[in-house]
Amino acid sequence: MWLSKPIYEVVPYFYLLAGCIALAASLYLDYWYWPSICFVVGMFSLLGGIVVLLKRRDHRQRRMERERESDVPE
Repeated sequence: MWLSKPIYEVVPYFYLLAGCIALAASLYLDYWYWPSICFVVGMFSLLGGIVVLLKRRDHRQRRMERERESDVPE
C-alpha cells in the first residue's frame, strides 16, 4: 500500500500519540481488562512509533552519506 508523502511522514507521530492516549486511558479506566489492554496497546504503539522514526532517520543518513561519497571526485 502506498501512502502520499504527508500521510507517510505523520504515521510515526500518530503511533506515538495513540500510544500516549492508550497509556493515559489505562490509568483512568477501571472496567474488566481495559486497563491491561490499553497498557499493552500503548506500549506497542510507542515502541512502533519509535522504531519507525529511528529506522527512517538511519536510512536517510545512510542515503545522504552514499550520495556524498558518490559526488566526491577520484
